Amino acid sequence: MGRTRSGVSAPTEVRRYPEPVTSATTAYAARASEYTSLLGSMTSVHPQDRLTIDTWAKGLTGPVLDAGCGPGHWTAHLRRLGLDVRGIDLVPGFVTHARRAHPGIRFELESIDDIREHDASLGGVLSWFSTIHHDPDAVARPLSEFARVLRPGGRLALGFFSGPRVEAFDHAVFRAHRWPVETLADLLSAAGFDVTGTYLREERGQRAVGTLVAERRPDLHRP
Repeated sequence: MGRTRSGVSAPTEVRRYPEPVTSATTAYAARASEYTSLLGSMTSVHPQDRLTIDTWAKGLTGPVLDAGCGPGHWTAHLRRLGLDVRGIDLVPGFVTHARRAHPGIRFELESIDDIREHDASLGGVLSWFSTIHHDPDAVARPLSEFARVLRPGGRLALGFFSGPRVEAFDHAVFRAHRWPVETLADLLSAAGFDVTGTYLREERGQRAVGTLVAERRPDLHRP
């Protein structure tokens, strides 16, 4: 069965996801209330990150997806900026909280590895640290999904932990990965994107983070 937009019947077969993604979902589900209390509002967002996403959002037209929306604070922020946005996450506690805290915005229990949107139907995708728990050999799957659902010229904002090499580290909730900018940019290019902006933030005592802004090419297969 083909991909569907929200509100249209989705495929009924059981979806199976890579084990690290399943394990990460279980880990977040166990700590959803704690995570939401600590990080589930825009007051917890670094001003530089907020400026980066606000700048990215200004150029968007058409529907937007917050892919891996967590408690939904970024989704609500994008709605306040005037965007037609919905959020998806695999953690039931996050989706329940988001629906309660932000009525009038669509939140669905859904995987970034298998997005229920038509091909080339969206103007923007925000992936705010939602791929950090994918193993290096599995991260191409959500990147390809982002490219599939974005229309040509649609824009992706991808938050990530940056570092000099691809390596796993002990994240507070579940094992995550750092990525060199160049390596992640190459994966985005292979998925069908042109990287148009790179934003890095490094502060003493904190993990280095980055945001890549990328535009979906008209031809996904052009190098």
